Amino acid sequence: MASTTKPVLTGGCQCGAIRFALSAAPTRVSICHCRMCQKASGAPFASFADIDRADFAWPRGTPAAFRSSSIAERDFCANCGTPLSYAFEGTGRISVAINSLDDPEAMPPAKQYGTESKVSWIEGIHALPGQTSEEWLKDKAAQMVNNQRSG
Repeated sequence: MASTTKPVLTGGCQCGAIRFALSAAPTRVSICHCRMCQKASGAPFASFADIDRADFAWPRGTPAAFRSSSIAERDFCANCGTPLSYAFEGTGRISVAINSLDDPEAMPPAKQYGTESKVSWIEGIHALPGQTSEEWLKDKAAQMVNNQRSG
């Protein structure tokens, strides 16, 4: 990505050591329920926005990488552990973790993969009672110091 190109999307890790920028919009946005993605994200599914590597850059920091299979590698921040990307070997593409984007609302998923491993309770989570973070942390909010960096 040329330094004069204004990023379309930006993102990074929780501690701010790693930042990435996309100079074009992702072409495929999806979630994956496979066990490998569940383990890598620590969540019921992982969410990814796929893009050509030519339209992707790491302007700050260099992520650590884990070869999660013989065909793919996952990048993450070695400082804070934030999952950042996933890439199949030899494709010239990279998929960034949607929730590591500064604006994850900009990339709603359009497809699901690995549905054989979808946890059964995922279908009903929209009906669970909910609270905002402010409501949930009301007794702790005054003492909390947020170490998460936004940029």
